[in-house]
Amino acid sequence: MLAFDTECHLFIPGCGFEAPGLHSFVFDPLFKVGGYEFNKPMLLALLSTVVVVWFFWAAFGKAKVVPGKLQMIGEVGYDFVRRGLVYDALGKKEGEKYVPLMVSLFFFVWIMNIWSIIPIAQFPVTSIISFPIGLALIVYILWVYLTFKKHGFVGGWKNITGWDRSLGWVLPLIVVIEFFSNLLVRPFTHAVRLFANMFAGHLLIVMFTIATWYLANGLGFVYAGASFLMTIAMTAFELFIQAIQAYVFVLLACNYVQGALAEHH
Repeated sequence: MLAFDTECHLFIPGCGFEAPGLHSFVFDPLFKVGGYEFNKPMLLALLSTVVVVWFFWAAFGKAKVVPGKLQMIGEVGYDFVRRGLVYDALGKKEGEKYVPLMVSLFFFVWIMNIWSIIPIAQFPVTSIISFPIGLALIVYILWVYLTFKKHGFVGGWKNITGWDRSLGWVLPLIVVIEFFSNLLVRPFTHAVRLFANMFAGHLLIVMFTIATWYLANGLGFVYAGASFLMTIAMTAFELFIQAIQAYVFVLLACNYVQGALAEHH
């Protein structure tokens, strides 16, 4: 829901434009279960989980040799992530075991993004940074685990810090940079890429939506029309960005896993 004064328009004395801001991302609790309060983003995240599980269960629960429409759509989506992301980064043999995780991440992020353009919902869950951070931490923990499992304790630290004697006198500098970049900065940047794009996109759509209503008075209708066209254009562009951000998030996850499994030289 957009929180603004619906009676306030251009040319009405005392009515100023109510620009969207951080308050547009703050929601009161909708209900409480077992002492835990659930607000709109949390509910949409739960619904995203239900949608993803339901879709793949419906598509592949009773898979047929000659697929129906739902199974065909599921196969296309699954194969897109498997071949276009996982196999490209990890190879077929090594990557197959990570396909379920990456497919789940891709569609979960995508559905959470898509709520932005769904009537009534109208909010991208990933514009609340705690959700991208939670997903990025899953990838981060997997990356750390695989790094030390593959290379051992000493080899793992060499992999993380980029240890290479051939670097000579710059080796200590590289080790420090790689240490902070991989262990501290990596999960932050992984989450922020997704969060920042969805936050900015939602803010722009809200701004042009409110502006359309605010300008719809007298001569302001001319500007309201332009603002409405921008709302439509930004919504269409957001559809593209929502899919791209899910793609980029999983692509980076695959690259991190590939880096953990790569042989250290």
